[in-house]
Amino acid sequence: MFQNIEECVKDLEKSGQLVRIKEEVDPYLEMAAIHLKVHEAGGPALLFENVKGTNYQAASNLFGTVERSKFIFRDTLEATQNVIAMRNDPMNVLKNPFKHIGTGLAGSKALPQKRSSKKGMEEFDEIQISDLPMIHHWPDDGGAFVTLPQVYSEDPEKPGIMNANLGMYRVQLSGNDYEMNKEIGLHYQIHRGIGVHQEKANRLGVPLKVSIFIGGPPAHTLSSVMPLPEGLSEMTFAGLLSGRRFRYSYVDGYCISHDADFVITGEIHPEDTKPEGPFGDHLGYYSLVHPFPVMKVHKVYAKKKAVWPFTVVGRPPQEDTAFGDLIHELTGEAVTQEIPGVKEVHAVDAAGVHPLLFAVGSERYTPYQKVKQPAELLTIANRILGTGQLSLAKYLFISGDEKRELETRRESEFLAYMLERIDLQRDLHFQTNTTIDTLDYSGTGLNTGSKVVIAAYGDKKRDLCTQVPQPLKETKGFVNPLLVMPGVVAIQGPAFSSYETAEKEMQQFTAAIEKHDSVLTSPMIIVCDDSEFVSHTISNFLWVTFTRSNPSHDIYGTNSTYKHKHWGCDSMIIDARRKPHHAPPLIPDPSVEQRIQRFFEKGASLEKVKVD
Repeated sequence: MFQNIEECVKDLEKSGQLVRIKEEVDPYLEMAAIHLKVHEAGGPALLFENVKGTNYQAASNLFGTVERSKFIFRDTLEATQNVIAMRNDPMNVLKNPFKHIGTGLAGSKALPQKRSSKKGMEEFDEIQISDLPMIHHWPDDGGAFVTLPQVYSEDPEKPGIMNANLGMYRVQLSGNDYEMNKEIGLHYQIHRGIGVHQEKANRLGVPLKVSIFIGGPPAHTLSSVMPLPEGLSEMTFAGLLSGRRFRYSYVDGYCISHDADFVITGEIHPEDTKPEGPFGDHLGYYSLVHPFPVMKVHKVYAKKKAVWPFTVVGRPPQEDTAFGDLIHELTGEAVTQEIPGVKEVHAVDAAGVHPLLFAVGSERYTPYQKVKQPAELLTIANRILGTGQLSLAKYLFISGDEKRELETRRESEFLAYMLERIDLQRDLHFQTNTTIDTLDYSGTGLNTGSKVVIAAYGDKKRDLCTQVPQPLKETKGFVNPLLVMPGVVAIQGPAFSSYETAEKEMQQFTAAIEKHDSVLTSPMIIVCDDSEFVSHTISNFLWVTFTRSNPSHDIYGTNSTYKHKHWGCDSMIIDARRKPHHAPPLIPDPSVEQRIQRFFEKGASLEKVKVD
């Protein structure tokens, strides 16, 4: 397998899956715009050979499709899957010992390998932050960012590589108040491993030493985002997937990956923060400026022929979508092992991953009751919302599957199954004043918002509308109702001004429609700014509805009731209008879009890539 990005680039080029861009390209917006256009067209990986302002080449879209990712890891994928499966289901090893002989050998060869720092550092040159490709992705980004970093930290109370965390947390290289070549910014969510390490360092009153690895074997990049089983470290997994042990040493007290193309070392001091952002993020909006840890740069290193890997995030699907699909294949049924009773959990990519989960669970608590209703499903829902990154979800739709026919990845069918069976007076369960994704600005503040569990189980209760119910066509102030899918209607409301006004608008809206039985065939109504856009595709509906609403504040309903602190309704109305506190959506710069057309013209490097 590959020892660095250069080897991966050559292999992809040999197989016709990579194009070299020989013309000079500006890292300010142009590189990102080219990447987005090529990725959207399902195009090849890219190698930018002539990046303005730096001597280093840059590569993107390496993982742009699941097929290309599988090709990159073709020699080690199966062995890695077997090791993960062994961790998740050790009894299977006992039942099939001969099948797992190779797995044990693969695992033994994956342990990190410490090397001589003197010999290892001969491969590196010492450089400055300003020597790196300073890629500015979206027009309103706060500066240049690293988008495929491997951020390494160790537990201050139990130092050593086997107690380390390797995570992908974005890194801001320039802009804002950062002093060039001396400071950079780190953005990570509060529950991540490095956050635990920083809390311990703060408590001990010592700086946290951090190393940032960029490039190296593609397996190391993937390792930094893997949800691994307990006891399997990211560095061990990196060795498994790359087919070679993670090689490292310590220089000036900092861990150095001898496999990386670039290494940045530095310290985070207790309570030392600076404004970080904005940054065009994977929900399709900018994450705004907030204080985050500032890293005091110690040294920066680069290999002789280093290649800088990067990606561009934005409204899904993007390259990280393929990343997620590959991770799902690698981890297999890991979540079913971790959470008893769970058969399937799907983080919906079209909704930005974290805001929306679809799940299937078992329902065994009420086998003799005549009326089937969610019971065990609610226990499972609490487990899901208390597990790792799944805890960031705002909406969890969960159902039992007696006939074993439900598939959460068939999103329209799953949602229709739920809407046919749900009792909205009984099956909505809210959690208020809780944590949500740092990048989600639909809540009441940074990291704060609400959640709702929407459970459905039992026999079919209703037929879903296949055309817009007539009462929705006759409401004052709410116009252009359009069918999104059976049972779901999008309707255009007045521009949102405040929650006080919204409550009055919704009272008038529900009063106008709730007496009509035909509305019951549409158990989900989406109030939005543009019903044409929302109804155009299921992807648009999922993105707008679940990234622009906070369950506790934005769910209303017809014939709503409130009894013993439980709220219910007959038809659920979600206010998915843009709110004043929401982050702005990502919009490409038209002048840049026009400027990059030169790369796709006849005789240019990308002339064979068919784009719109």
